Amino acid sequence: MTTPPTTSAPKTAYRPSTAKRAQVWLANHFAMLSAILVLLYLFLPVAYTFAFSFNDHGKTNIVWQGFTWKHWQDPCGVPGVCGSLVTSLQVGAISTVIATVLGTLMALAMVRYKFRGKAASNVLIFVPMATPEIVMGAALLTIFVQGFANVGLSLGFTTIVFAHIMFCLSFVVVTVKARIQSLDPRIEEAAQDLYASPMQTFWKVTFPLILPGVLGAAMLAFSLSFDDFIITNFVSGNESTFPKFVYVASRRGIPAEANVIGFSMFVIAVLLVVGAQVVSSLRASRVKE
Repeated sequence: MTTPPTTSAPKTAYRPSTAKRAQVWLANHFAMLSAILVLLYLFLPVAYTFAFSFNDHGKTNIVWQGFTWKHWQDPCGVPGVCGSLVTSLQVGAISTVIATVLGTLMALAMVRYKFRGKAASNVLIFVPMATPEIVMGAALLTIFVQGFANVGLSLGFTTIVFAHIMFCLSFVVVTVKARIQSLDPRIEEAAQDLYASPMQTFWKVTFPLILPGVLGAAMLAFSLSFDDFIITNFVSGNESTFPKFVYVASRRGIPAEANVIGFSMFVIAVLLVVGAQVVSSLRASRVKE
């Protein structure tokens, strides 16, 4: 006697619930969502600066009053804003050039040469970077007031430049030093084997290789100098830089002209970074070809 075959119920495909699908999607996109939120948080002040550069305000630029183009047409309409900007650019340019030259030479000495106190120098170069700015500013104020008063130098443009060179120098040394340490010393040895003098080796081999690091250090030094307020406020005396002007103006409401200048500097910085990335990509593609 044969038994009839048993028929099993058809299997249905497993479909996760809506909550489960949402949980999986969130887990897969968590990093991207976090990055977007962080970028929104970072660029919120920039968006505020851009928006309120068009505000048709009265005495204060805190509450939105209406849209106008007049601040972009005349960014120097508020007394002192363009003068402080010029001072910041001059201080940044001078301190960047001096700090970049000195920092590059120091980085070369620390990497390529052996001398007494080298280990201590590598440690001490980080001290200005680790010292709180308010402590650094107070210490520099004491030095300038007590030390420079004997030579007739008062607080102002010169003391600002000295202070900015001092705290930019460490960042330049660290940046250029990292670039030098990544180089293959056999390239310079090959140049010397081909009868190149030490000076020719430096200018035709070493310097072109470390130039990206030097330029990066210079850009970092300029941004630190242009942006600094705490140390500058201690050693500036009656001289006004752009960050100091913004701080003083913030007590009664930052004028829209300052927002115009601030956002313009942001756009210039972004264009420089994007341009550098484009040039690097073009060079890399040419090397591959």
